[in-house]
Amino acid sequence: MNMNAQELIKTLEWRYATKIFNPDRRIPEADWNALLESLHLSPSSLGLQMWKFIDVQDPSVRAELRSVSWDQPQVTDSSRLVVFCARRGFSPEDVQRYLERIVEVRGVTMESLNLYRDRIVELAGSKSPDVLKAWLERQVYIALGFMMSCAADLRIDTCALEGMDPEAYDRILKLEDSPYYTLCALALGYRDEEADKYARLAKVRFDRGDVIQVI
Repeated sequence: MNMNAQELIKTLEWRYATKIFNPDRRIPEADWNALLESLHLSPSSLGLQMWKFIDVQDPSVRAELRSVSWDQPQVTDSSRLVVFCARRGFSPEDVQRYLERIVEVRGVTMESLNLYRDRIVELAGSKSPDVLKAWLERQVYIALGFMMSCAADLRIDTCALEGMDPEAYDRILKLEDSPYYTLCALALGYRDEEADKYARLAKVRFDRGDVIQVI
């Protein structure tokens, strides 16, 4: 059954940045697999998927990450923790890898993708290193928002985390010599209704007319 407009708004109003998770309540495996698939299917510019998502399951690793995340309990008390990583750079090899996947999935020839290859290389090559870095990082935040929205649809709570030492995360997750680096993390699970006062607070937003302009 499709979600109607009223149900969508109720879901958006229900969602909040959960501060205290119930550590005893776990996300069902079927729901978790669906949320991992939401990452797999997340949109990205030109479809390049220049990212990596780390599903941190080891409790000892999560404890280490908490120690470099301002001791935020969400890191260890949530049912699941995903670390979102951006690509350190962009190369023609990255384009070629994606084009080979297109050929594999869609059954087209590599020659038919020549113009598309040229477009991607031209676009990326026109960006300064700083602009390219910002562009690649924005793709990761698209995936973050996508997963948060899908989690809310399943009535699974989330808390996006940027209060951390990204370099320490890279060290703990052994990313220092990899093509990826830490941007942020997402804790997922179920709120502790009694302990988390934010679960009962009204959502504060400016009037819609103040933030949405119609022209």
